[in-house]
Amino acid sequence: MADSATAQEFDILVLGGGSGGYAAALRAVQLGFTVGLVEKGKLGGTCLHWGCIPTKAMLHAAELADHTRDSAKYGVNVTLDSIDMGAVKAYKDGVVAGKFKGLSGLIKMKGITVIEGEGKLTGKDTIEVNGTTYTGKNIILATGSYSKTLPGLEIGGKVITSEQALDMTELPKKAVILGGGVIGVEFASVWKSFGVDVTIVEGLPSLVPNEDPSIIKVLERSFKKRGIKFNTGVFFEKVEQNDDGVVVTLADGKTFDGDLLLVAVGRGASTSGLGFEETGLTVDRGFVITDERCHTGVGNIYAVGDIVPGVQLAHRGFQQGIFVAEEIAGNNPAIVEDINIPKVTFCEPEIASVGLNQPQAEEKFGKENVETAEYNLAGNGKSSILGTSGIIKMVRQKDGPIVGMHMIGGRIGEQIGEAQLIVSWEAYPEDVAALIHAHPTQNEALGEAAMALAGRPLHG
Repeated sequence: MADSATAQEFDILVLGGGSGGYAAALRAVQLGFTVGLVEKGKLGGTCLHWGCIPTKAMLHAAELADHTRDSAKYGVNVTLDSIDMGAVKAYKDGVVAGKFKGLSGLIKMKGITVIEGEGKLTGKDTIEVNGTTYTGKNIILATGSYSKTLPGLEIGGKVITSEQALDMTELPKKAVILGGGVIGVEFASVWKSFGVDVTIVEGLPSLVPNEDPSIIKVLERSFKKRGIKFNTGVFFEKVEQNDDGVVVTLADGKTFDGDLLLVAVGRGASTSGLGFEETGLTVDRGFVITDERCHTGVGNIYAVGDIVPGVQLAHRGFQQGIFVAEEIAGNNPAIVEDINIPKVTFCEPEIASVGLNQPQAEEKFGKENVETAEYNLAGNGKSSILGTSGIIKMVRQKDGPIVGMHMIGGRIGEQIGEAQLIVSWEAYPEDVAALIHAHPTQNEALGEAAMALAGRPLHG
């Protein structure tokens, strides 16, 4: 047993046990470092307990509900009796519990010291937890994010965030969702599949405003077809609660009523009151500012994941956590730019994208130096079998590499792996077109898009 002095001193001290923090800890022990991991809640953080994993479990249940409704057209006669939200929640909680048990066991087996409690940065190499000071030659801050709201919009009663939405055991009949980004469209998709009357309110001109215009067009058309209502281009003014539910008023005076309002306006960085500024870190609107190598500019303090400005994705957190452990080890790891981090939105239809969209590419290279090709999934055998539609869009630099891939369709998120390799390895459409894509798969559609962009479409 180590004496108490060494039990409080580590090569690397990590504040936060979510995606970024635990990935950093696991890679650090692999590299031979001693690691202390401070966590006030549950290992796995938002992603495992209130984010990616539980929402995707609910989306899978939603997919089953849709398949049941549509089964007759495939010659399978089943009827959808009801959605038992208690049972959906139990299934979702079971998936989370299994993953949590696995992660906790892994952390323990690897010899990482888990320090339970709320940590605070008290110096360039110290973190205080429950009155005890722990020392790290290097410190990695990975304190994650929380569900944001708008100024003056209080969460409570019938105004909820995604955390409460995931724990519901009864469905609303009618819901208003504030925010048409990733979280908003995913919940709209789930609730619609479960039979809820859904309206999305988005102040910007479109749903999923960060996606390529072609993808936005297909999503909005698909949502209309599914009966998901949305109002874009007018900002939220206020919400009033009454015995019947909520009334949401927009800046132009238009009102929407529902049993509840889900606030899905993004996530803020969890950094306040943790001693970051006092230790000399630069914090801007809650985010910790670092250089491109995740270093804060103070001592040996690094920051990773949702507290660093950029896309707030679990896999970015994993990647940055691993990156910093390697950086500390002197391995000089390669930087992955945010633009080349793959993104999937798991609504129905799914959206997957990586690299520059068409407007971004045109801004970077000039309109005349950008070429695009769209392959319609209507021409893809597997997509027809599944009963889905959508597009694969490739963006290339004229006579140059593919710089962006944007996809929409049922289950299309699974194709992001090859798309990421194509963009990150700067493949030319001619390279991809020459490769063989297995038939009949949705993956073939990527090959077809590449053929089209190389000027020799086969089925287009």
